[in-house]
Amino acid sequence: MFTPSFSYSLGQAGAMAHAYRRVSVETSVEDASPHKLVDMLFDGYMEALSQARGHMQSGAIEQKGKAIGRAARIIEEGLKAGLNLKDGGRLAQDLHSLYAYLTVRLTLANIRNDERVLDECVSLVEPLRQAWKAIAPQVARRVN
Repeated sequence: MFTPSFSYSLGQAGAMAHAYRRVSVETSVEDASPHKLVDMLFDGYMEALSQARGHMQSGAIEQKGKAIGRAARIIEEGLKAGLNLKDGGRLAQDLHSLYAYLTVRLTLANIRNDERVLDECVSLVEPLRQAWKAIAPQVARRVN
């Protein structure tokens, strides 16, 4: 069973909750665990990219830019900022690098209006998202 080698401190959980609210992802975060907050950030990221794709296809440039900007803020201010680089080891470092790469690619997708780059951004995060969801029962057992 996969056990993450990095953790989120209570202070980081608060910062993630604040970032989550700030990037306008609509849901209640008041009672969410750090694990659930990351799950919601992944979901919000995917939703933002889906919206960006729709706006890209319909030619709604301003809305596309806002949706891609929202996805980038979720990555930078939520997922990347919430990493514990001091105690998280190689996994946290790798995720930090991945999130930096995603930010660059999202900017490129926006500038070039390129759905293929959006596809790449989805394909890079979806395995993480699914793995995070898969470990939820294990995390819940450790908390309880």
